[in-house]
Amino acid sequence: MTSLLVTDIAELVTLDPQQADPTSSPDVQALGLRHDAALVVDDLHGTPTIAWVGSAAAAPQADLAVSQAGQTVLPGFVDSHTHLVFAGDRAAEFAARMRGVPYDGGGIASTVAATRGADDDQLRTLLAGRVAELRRQGTTRVEIKTGYGLTLPDELRLLRLAREVTPHTTFLGAHVVPAEYRADRAAYVELVTGPMLAAVVAGGDAAYLDVFCEPASPHAFDADESRAILLAGRRAGLGLRVHGNQLGPGPGVRLACELGAVSVDHCTYLTDADVDALAGSDTVATLLPAVEFSTKHPYPDARRLLDAGVTVALATDCNPGTSYTSSMPFVVALAVREMGMTPAEAVYAATAGSGRSLGLQRRIAPGEPAELALLRAPSHVHLAYRPGVPLARPLVG
Repeated sequence: MTSLLVTDIAELVTLDPQQADPTSSPDVQALGLRHDAALVVDDLHGTPTIAWVGSAAAAPQADLAVSQAGQTVLPGFVDSHTHLVFAGDRAAEFAARMRGVPYDGGGIASTVAATRGADDDQLRTLLAGRVAELRRQGTTRVEIKTGYGLTLPDELRLLRLAREVTPHTTFLGAHVVPAEYRADRAAYVELVTGPMLAAVVAGGDAAYLDVFCEPASPHAFDADESRAILLAGRRAGLGLRVHGNQLGPGPGVRLACELGAVSVDHCTYLTDADVDALAGSDTVATLLPAVEFSTKHPYPDARRLLDAGVTVALATDCNPGTSYTSSMPFVVALAVREMGMTPAEAVYAATAGSGRSLGLQRRIAPGEPAELALLRAPSHVHLAYRPGVPLARPLVG
Protein backbone atom coordinates (compact mmCIF):
# COMPACT_ATOMS: atom_id res chain seq x y z
CA MET A 1 0.00 0.00 0.00
CA THR A 2 1.37 3.41 -1.04
CA SER A 3 0.34 6.70 0.59
CA LEU A 4 0.51 10.15 -0.98
CA LEU A 5 0.78 13.49 0.81
CA VAL A 6 -0.71 16.40 -1.16
CA THR A 7 0.43 19.57 0.51
CA ASP A 8 0.52 23.38 0.13
CA ILE A 9 -3.03 23.37 -1.33
CA ALA A 10 -4.08 26.99 -1.82
CA GLU A 11 -7.79 26.16 -1.49
CA LEU A 12 -9.30 22.85 -0.42
CA VAL A 13 -13.03 22.46 -1.13
CA THR A 14 -14.06 19.93 1.53
CA LEU A 15 -17.88 20.29 1.18
CA ASP A 16 -17.92 20.09 4.98
CA PRO A 17 -19.51 23.28 6.41
CA GLN A 18 -17.82 22.64 9.77
CA GLN A 19 -14.53 23.45 8.05
CA ALA A 20 -15.84 26.80 6.80
CA ASP A 21 -15.04 30.34 7.84
CA PRO A 22 -18.23 31.37 9.70
CA THR A 23 -17.83 34.94 8.46
CA SER A 24 -18.18 33.89 4.80
CA SER A 25 -21.46 33.95 2.88
CA PRO A 26 -23.77 30.90 3.19
CA ASP A 27 -23.02 29.65 -0.33
CA VAL A 28 -19.28 29.71 0.35
CA GLN A 29 -19.75 28.15 3.80
CA ALA A 30 -21.38 25.15 2.10
CA LEU A 31 -18.09 24.49 0.29
CA GLY A 32 -16.19 24.11 3.58
CA LEU A 33 -13.09 25.88 2.30
CA ARG A 34 -9.66 25.40 3.90
CA HIS A 35 -6.57 27.32 2.86
CA ASP A 36 -2.90 26.33 2.96
CA ALA A 37 -4.15 22.78 3.47
CA ALA A 38 -2.93 19.24 2.98
CA LEU A 39 -4.37 15.75 2.70
CA VAL A 40 -3.09 12.18 2.66
CA VAL A 41 -4.38 9.51 0.27
CA ASP A 42 -3.86 5.84 1.20
CA ASP A 43 -3.81 2.82 -1.14
CA LEU A 44 -2.80 5.01 -4.05
CA HIS A 45 -2.56 2.14 -6.53
CA GLY A 46 -5.56 0.17 -5.25
CA THR A 47 -8.71 1.87 -3.97
CA PRO A 48 -7.47 5.36 -3.08
CA THR A 49 -8.99 6.61 0.17
CA ILE A 50 -8.57 9.87 2.06
CA ALA A 51 -6.68 9.12 5.27
CA TRP A 52 -6.04 12.60 6.73
CA VAL A 53 -7.03 16.25 6.13
CA GLY A 54 -5.57 19.29 7.86
CA SER A 55 -3.23 22.24 7.63
CA ALA A 56 -0.06 22.00 5.58
CA ALA A 57 2.00 22.86 8.69
CA ALA A 58 0.68 19.78 10.52
CA ALA A 59 0.92 17.30 7.64
CA PRO A 60 2.15 13.80 8.52
CA GLN A 61 4.69 11.78 6.59
CA ALA A 62 3.67 9.62 3.62
CA ASP A 63 5.42 7.37 1.10
CA LEU A 64 5.19 10.05 -1.58
CA ALA A 65 4.64 13.79 -1.42
CA VAL A 66 3.63 16.44 -3.92
CA SER A 67 3.16 20.18 -3.47
CA GLN A 68 0.17 21.85 -5.10
CA ALA A 69 1.15 25.40 -4.22
CA GLY A 70 -1.22 27.97 -5.70
CA GLN A 71 -3.75 25.34 -6.77
CA THR A 72 -7.19 24.12 -5.70
CA VAL A 73 -8.36 20.62 -4.78
CA LEU A 74 -12.04 19.71 -4.74
CA PRO A 75 -14.19 16.58 -4.95
CA GLY A 76 -14.33 15.30 -8.51
CA PHE A 77 -17.32 16.41 -10.54
CA VAL A 78 -20.34 14.10 -10.68
CA ASP A 79 -21.90 14.10 -14.14
CA SER A 80 -25.32 12.73 -13.25
CA HIS A 81 -27.00 12.90 -16.67
CA THR A 82 -25.33 11.60 -19.84
CA HIS A 83 -26.12 9.54 -22.94
CA LEU A 84 -22.60 8.33 -23.73
CA VAL A 85 -23.31 5.06 -25.59
CA PHE A 86 -24.07 6.04 -29.16
CA ALA A 87 -22.77 6.11 -32.71
CA GLY A 88 -23.21 8.70 -35.43
CA ASP A 89 -22.95 12.47 -35.74
CA ARG A 90 -25.55 15.25 -35.69
CA ALA A 91 -23.40 18.30 -36.38
CA ALA A 92 -25.66 19.25 -39.30
CA GLU A 93 -28.62 19.38 -36.91
CA PHE A 94 -26.68 21.74 -34.63
CA ALA A 95 -25.81 23.97 -37.58
CA ALA A 96 -29.48 24.04 -38.62
CA ARG A 97 -30.52 25.13 -35.13
CA MET A 98 -28.03 27.97 -35.28
CA ARG A 99 -29.93 29.08 -38.40
CA GLY A 100 -33.20 29.00 -36.47
CA VAL A 101 -34.57 25.47 -36.96
CA PRO A 102 -36.29 24.52 -33.66
CA TYR A 103 -35.51 21.38 -31.69
CA ASP A 104 -38.38 18.96 -31.01
CA GLY A 105 -36.64 15.64 -30.30
CA GLY A 106 -36.97 14.26 -33.80
CA GLY A 107 -33.24 13.99 -34.43
CA ILE A 108 -32.94 11.20 -31.87
CA ALA A 109 -34.12 8.79 -34.56
CA SER A 110 -30.95 9.30 -36.58
CA THR A 111 -28.80 8.41 -33.55
CA VAL A 112 -30.94 5.34 -32.93
CA ALA A 113 -30.32 4.17 -36.50
CA ALA A 114 -26.56 4.74 -36.27
CA THR A 115 -26.31 3.06 -32.86
CA ARG A 116 -28.29 0.02 -33.93
CA GLY A 117 -25.94 -0.31 -36.88
CA ALA A 118 -22.74 -0.25 -34.79
CA ASP A 119 -21.29 -3.40 -33.28
CA ASP A 120 -20.28 -3.79 -29.64
CA ASP A 121 -16.60 -3.13 -30.27
CA GLN A 122 -17.33 0.10 -32.10
CA LEU A 123 -19.63 1.33 -29.34
CA ARG A 124 -17.18 0.27 -26.64
CA THR A 125 -14.36 2.22 -28.31
CA LEU A 126 -16.52 5.34 -28.68
CA LEU A 127 -17.69 5.06 -25.07
CA ALA A 128 -14.15 4.64 -23.73
CA GLY A 129 -13.04 7.76 -25.57
CA ARG A 130 -15.87 9.84 -24.13
CA VAL A 131 -15.29 8.59 -20.59
CA ALA A 132 -11.59 9.40 -20.88
CA GLU A 133 -12.47 12.86 -22.21
CA LEU A 134 -14.74 13.74 -19.29
CA ARG A 135 -12.28 12.29 -16.77
CA ARG A 136 -9.50 14.49 -18.15
CA GLN A 137 -11.69 17.47 -17.18
CA GLY A 138 -12.10 16.46 -13.54
CA THR A 139 -15.21 14.25 -13.61
CA THR A 140 -14.79 11.19 -11.40
CA ARG A 141 -18.36 9.81 -11.42
CA VAL A 142 -20.77 9.52 -14.33
CA GLU A 143 -24.31 8.30 -14.91
CA ILE A 144 -25.04 6.79 -18.33
CA LYS A 145 -28.45 6.27 -19.92
CA THR A 146 -29.56 3.98 -22.72
CA GLY A 147 -32.21 5.23 -25.14
CA TYR A 148 -30.50 4.90 -28.51
CA GLY A 149 -31.45 1.25 -29.03
CA LEU A 150 -35.22 1.16 -28.43
CA THR A 151 -35.44 -2.56 -29.10
CA LEU A 152 -35.14 -5.17 -26.39
CA PRO A 153 -31.74 -6.55 -27.51
CA ASP A 154 -30.29 -3.11 -28.27
CA GLU A 155 -31.34 -1.59 -24.95
CA LEU A 156 -29.84 -4.56 -23.12
CA ARG A 157 -26.51 -4.26 -24.91
CA LEU A 158 -26.31 -0.51 -24.29
CA LEU A 159 -26.90 -1.16 -20.59
CA ARG A 160 -24.27 -3.88 -20.59
CA LEU A 161 -21.71 -1.58 -22.22
CA ALA A 162 -22.53 1.29 -19.87
CA ARG A 163 -22.18 -1.00 -16.87
CA GLU A 164 -18.63 -1.81 -17.94
CA VAL A 165 -17.59 1.76 -17.08
CA THR A 166 -20.00 2.88 -14.30
CA PRO A 167 -22.39 1.47 -11.71
CA HIS A 168 -24.71 4.44 -12.30
CA THR A 169 -26.74 3.14 -15.23
CA THR A 170 -30.22 4.13 -16.36
CA PHE A 171 -32.71 2.31 -18.59
CA LEU A 172 -34.20 4.90 -20.96
CA GLY A 173 -36.23 2.69 -23.27
CA ALA A 174 -38.82 5.47 -23.05
CA HIS A 175 -36.61 8.04 -24.78
CA VAL A 176 -38.80 8.46 -27.85
CA VAL A 177 -41.27 6.28 -29.70
CA PRO A 178 -39.25 4.56 -32.45
CA ALA A 179 -40.34 4.85 -36.07
CA GLU A 180 -41.65 1.29 -36.26
CA TYR A 181 -44.19 2.02 -33.46
CA ARG A 182 -45.42 5.49 -34.41
CA ALA A 183 -48.72 4.06 -35.65
CA ASP A 184 -49.25 2.23 -32.35
CA ARG A 185 -47.69 4.14 -29.45
CA ALA A 186 -49.57 2.03 -26.91
CA ALA A 187 -47.83 -1.09 -28.16
CA TYR A 188 -44.44 0.51 -27.57
CA VAL A 189 -45.38 1.56 -24.02
CA GLU A 190 -46.48 -2.06 -23.43
CA LEU A 191 -43.11 -3.27 -24.75
CA VAL A 192 -41.17 -0.89 -22.47
CA THR A 193 -43.22 -1.71 -19.37
CA GLY A 194 -43.46 -5.42 -20.13
CA PRO A 195 -40.85 -7.58 -21.90
CA MET A 196 -38.19 -4.87 -22.10
CA LEU A 197 -38.36 -3.91 -18.44
CA ALA A 198 -38.50 -7.56 -17.35
CA ALA A 199 -35.34 -8.33 -19.32
CA VAL A 200 -33.58 -5.25 -17.96
CA VAL A 201 -34.35 -6.23 -14.37
CA ALA A 202 -33.33 -9.86 -15.00
CA GLY A 203 -30.02 -8.68 -16.47
CA GLY A 204 -29.26 -6.60 -13.39
CA ASP A 205 -27.42 -3.86 -15.27
CA ALA A 206 -29.77 -0.93 -14.54
CA ALA A 207 -29.98 1.09 -11.33
CA TYR A 208 -32.65 3.50 -12.61
CA LEU A 209 -35.48 3.91 -15.10
CA ASP A 210 -36.01 7.20 -16.93
CA VAL A 211 -38.67 8.62 -19.27
CA PHE A 212 -38.72 11.61 -21.60
CA CYS A 213 -41.98 13.15 -20.36
CA GLU A 214 -42.55 15.94 -22.86
CA PRO A 215 -46.04 16.45 -24.34
CA ALA A 216 -44.61 19.39 -26.33
CA SER A 217 -42.73 16.84 -28.47
CA PRO A 218 -44.63 14.44 -30.77
CA HIS A 219 -41.78 11.97 -30.33
CA ALA A 220 -41.69 11.79 -26.51
CA PHE A 221 -44.24 10.66 -23.92
CA ASP A 222 -47.30 12.34 -22.42
CA ALA A 223 -48.36 12.36 -18.78
CA ASP A 224 -50.38 9.13 -18.87
CA GLU A 225 -47.71 7.22 -20.78
CA SER A 226 -44.97 8.52 -18.49
CA ARG A 227 -46.91 7.63 -15.36
CA ALA A 228 -47.43 4.06 -16.59
CA ILE A 229 -43.73 3.68 -17.40
CA LEU A 230 -42.54 5.15 -14.10
CA LEU A 231 -44.95 3.06 -12.03
CA ALA A 232 -43.78 -0.08 -13.82
CA GLY A 233 -40.17 0.82 -13.07
CA ARG A 234 -40.93 1.49 -9.42
CA ARG A 235 -42.75 -1.84 -9.07
CA ALA A 236 -39.72 -3.53 -10.61
CA GLY A 237 -37.46 -2.04 -7.94
CA LEU A 238 -35.61 0.53 -10.05
CA GLY A 239 -34.94 4.08 -8.93
CA LEU A 240 -36.74 6.73 -10.97
CA ARG A 241 -35.36 9.61 -12.99
CA VAL A 242 -37.36 11.89 -15.31
CA HIS A 243 -36.64 14.14 -18.28
CA GLY A 244 -39.17 16.91 -17.64
CA ASN A 245 -40.22 20.40 -18.71
CA GLN A 246 -37.48 20.79 -21.31
CA LEU A 247 -39.41 22.09 -24.31
CA GLY A 248 -42.32 23.72 -22.53
CA PRO A 249 -44.46 23.61 -19.38
CA GLY A 250 -45.66 20.12 -18.66
CA PRO A 251 -46.38 17.39 -16.13
CA GLY A 252 -42.85 15.99 -15.80
CA VAL A 253 -41.67 17.85 -12.70
CA ARG A 254 -44.80 17.25 -10.62
CA LEU A 255 -45.01 13.63 -11.75
CA ALA A 256 -41.39 13.10 -10.66
CA CYS A 257 -42.05 14.63 -7.25
CA GLU A 258 -45.30 12.70 -6.77
CA LEU A 259 -43.68 9.34 -7.56
CA GLY A 260 -40.51 9.95 -5.58
CA ALA A 261 -38.03 10.21 -8.44
CA VAL A 262 -34.49 10.89 -7.27
CA SER A 263 -34.08 13.52 -9.97
CA VAL A 264 -36.03 15.45 -12.57
CA ASP A 265 -33.77 16.83 -15.27
CA HIS A 266 -33.93 19.93 -17.51
CA CYS A 267 -36.56 21.95 -15.53
CA THR A 268 -36.38 24.71 -18.12
CA TYR A 269 -40.06 25.75 -18.08
CA LEU A 270 -41.43 25.81 -14.54
CA THR A 271 -44.66 27.07 -13.00
CA ASP A 272 -44.98 28.16 -9.40
CA ALA A 273 -46.66 24.81 -8.69
CA ASP A 274 -43.63 22.98 -10.13
CA VAL A 275 -41.24 24.92 -7.88
CA ASP A 276 -43.47 24.30 -4.86
CA ALA A 277 -43.57 20.57 -5.65
CA LEU A 278 -39.78 20.40 -5.85
CA ALA A 279 -39.34 22.41 -2.66
CA GLY A 280 -41.67 20.03 -0.81
CA SER A 281 -39.97 16.86 -2.06
CA ASP A 282 -36.63 15.07 -1.96
CA THR A 283 -36.37 15.15 -5.76
CA VAL A 284 -33.23 16.86 -7.08
CA ALA A 285 -33.65 19.40 -9.88
CA THR A 286 -30.84 18.63 -12.34
CA LEU A 287 -30.13 21.55 -14.67
CA LEU A 288 -28.39 21.04 -18.00
CA PRO A 289 -27.41 24.48 -19.34
CA ALA A 290 -25.28 23.11 -22.19
CA VAL A 291 -28.59 21.99 -23.73
CA GLU A 292 -29.86 25.57 -23.81
CA PHE A 293 -26.52 26.67 -25.23
CA SER A 294 -27.07 24.19 -28.08
CA THR A 295 -30.83 24.57 -28.64
CA LYS A 296 -31.23 28.31 -28.00
CA HIS A 297 -34.04 27.66 -25.53
CA PRO A 298 -34.15 29.90 -22.44
CA TYR A 299 -31.83 28.88 -19.63
CA PRO A 300 -33.41 27.44 -16.47
CA ASP A 301 -33.81 29.86 -13.58
CA ALA A 302 -31.56 28.29 -10.96
CA ARG A 303 -31.90 31.30 -8.68
CA ARG A 304 -35.64 30.73 -8.39
CA LEU A 305 -35.09 27.10 -7.40
CA LEU A 306 -32.30 27.80 -4.92
CA ASP A 307 -34.23 30.57 -3.23
CA ALA A 308 -37.14 28.13 -2.79
CA GLY A 309 -34.85 25.63 -1.03
CA VAL A 310 -34.68 23.11 -3.89
CA THR A 311 -31.59 20.89 -4.18
CA VAL A 312 -30.03 21.75 -7.55
CA ALA A 313 -27.60 19.59 -9.50
CA LEU A 314 -25.63 20.32 -12.65
CA ALA A 315 -24.74 17.82 -15.39
CA THR A 316 -23.65 17.88 -19.03
CA ASP A 317 -26.39 15.80 -20.72
CA CYS A 318 -23.59 14.74 -23.06
CA ASN A 319 -25.34 13.47 -26.21
CA PRO A 320 -24.88 13.92 -29.95
CA GLY A 321 -27.97 16.03 -30.57
CA THR A 322 -28.51 18.74 -28.00
CA SER A 323 -25.39 18.89 -25.81
CA TYR A 324 -22.29 17.33 -27.27
CA THR A 325 -19.97 18.38 -24.45
CA SER A 326 -18.33 16.33 -21.72
CA SER A 327 -17.06 19.36 -19.82
CA MET A 328 -18.41 19.95 -16.35
CA PRO A 329 -16.25 23.11 -16.03
CA PHE A 330 -18.09 24.50 -19.07
CA VAL A 331 -21.43 23.67 -17.42
CA VAL A 332 -20.33 25.42 -14.22
CA ALA A 333 -19.39 28.53 -16.19
CA LEU A 334 -22.75 28.56 -18.00
CA ALA A 335 -24.60 28.14 -14.71
CA VAL A 336 -22.88 31.18 -13.25
CA ARG A 337 -23.16 33.35 -16.36
CA GLU A 338 -26.68 32.41 -17.47
CA MET A 339 -28.66 30.89 -14.57
CA GLY A 340 -28.13 33.19 -11.61
CA MET A 341 -25.83 30.91 -9.61
CA THR A 342 -22.81 32.07 -7.66
CA PRO A 343 -19.53 30.26 -8.39
CA ALA A 344 -19.82 28.50 -5.02
CA GLU A 345 -23.39 27.36 -5.71
CA ALA A 346 -22.42 26.03 -9.13
CA VAL A 347 -19.48 24.05 -7.74
CA TYR A 348 -21.70 22.64 -4.99
CA ALA A 349 -24.35 21.65 -7.55
CA ALA A 350 -21.74 19.96 -9.78
CA THR A 351 -20.40 17.88 -6.89
CA ALA A 352 -22.67 17.50 -3.85
CA GLY A 353 -25.96 18.21 -5.65
CA SER A 354 -25.35 15.86 -8.54
CA GLY A 355 -23.86 13.33 -6.15
CA ARG A 356 -27.05 13.37 -4.10
CA SER A 357 -29.08 12.38 -7.16
CA LEU A 358 -26.91 9.25 -7.42
CA GLY A 359 -26.94 8.48 -3.70
CA LEU A 360 -23.36 9.66 -3.22
CA GLN A 361 -21.82 11.57 -0.33
CA ARG A 362 -19.24 14.03 -1.66
CA ARG A 363 -16.84 15.26 1.00
CA ILE A 364 -13.11 15.49 1.45
CA ALA A 365 -12.77 13.78 4.81
CA PRO A 366 -10.98 10.75 6.27
CA GLY A 367 -12.49 7.49 5.11
CA GLU A 368 -14.05 8.95 1.95
CA PRO A 369 -12.99 7.80 -1.55
CA ALA A 370 -10.16 9.91 -2.96
CA GLU A 371 -12.19 10.93 -6.02
CA LEU A 372 -10.57 14.33 -6.34
CA ALA A 373 -10.04 17.00 -8.96
CA LEU A 374 -7.17 19.48 -9.17
CA LEU A 375 -7.64 23.00 -10.52
CA ARG A 376 -4.62 24.81 -11.84
CA ALA A 377 -5.95 27.96 -10.18
CA PRO A 378 -5.96 29.48 -6.68
CA SER A 379 -9.73 29.14 -6.10
CA HIS A 380 -12.93 27.47 -7.32
CA VAL A 381 -14.08 30.82 -8.73
CA HIS A 382 -11.69 30.34 -11.67
CA LEU A 383 -13.96 27.63 -13.11
CA ALA A 384 -16.36 30.39 -14.14
CA TYR A 385 -13.82 33.21 -14.28
CA ARG A 386 -11.72 31.43 -16.96
CA PRO A 387 -14.26 29.59 -19.15
CA GLY A 388 -12.87 27.31 -21.81
CA VAL A 389 -9.45 27.03 -20.15
CA PRO A 390 -8.47 23.43 -19.25
CA LEU A 391 -7.95 24.05 -15.54
CA ALA A 392 -9.36 20.79 -14.14
CA ARG A 393 -7.93 17.30 -14.11
CA PRO A 394 -8.13 14.27 -11.82
CA LEU A 395 -5.75 14.45 -8.88
CA VAL A 396 -5.32 10.70 -8.55
CA GLY A 397 -5.29 8.22 -11.44
